[in-house]
Amino acid sequence: MTRGLTAALVVFGAWLLAPQPVSAAELPAETQELLRSSDYIYTATRRKNGERSSVAPIWFYYDSGDELFFTTSPGSWKAKRLAAGSPLYVWVGEKDGPALVGEAKRVEDPALVDKMGEAYNQKYWIAWLGFFRPRSDRVSSGKTVAYTVKLRPAE
Repeated sequence: MTRGLTAALVVFGAWLLAPQPVSAAELPAETQELLRSSDYIYTATRRKNGERSSVAPIWFYYDSGDELFFTTSPGSWKAKRLAAGSPLYVWVGEKDGPALVGEAKRVEDPALVDKMGEAYNQKYWIAWLGFFRPRSDRVSSGKTVAYTVKLRPAE
């Protein structure tokens, strides 16, 4: 066998064995349904020393696929740790619910923030009254930080 063919086979074999990214279809159907029906997700982040933070319930929005949306205070430890690159650990519906992990990305798009605010209005009665829902003016003024999180099953 020639060196070129051997090298090509090695590269192809490594590609076949490499972990493939998880797509939305790979989130179990039960987990997707629970994300649609749950009022809370329970979240944690990674501290500087590598330990997980305390688990806290938060409101969120999920429609389908592998992304969810939430907001938090810019001064919260969650926001600080996410800005430093921490993954977001998620348990769906209960503290011991299905475990997911994701990468949170800040959302600055006012139209998306307002769309998520409307989704909160449908999900949470108090948001419908105007409280605790994502609003683009609060995000643009820095009073709130909005995130999308690309999810995958926790290992």
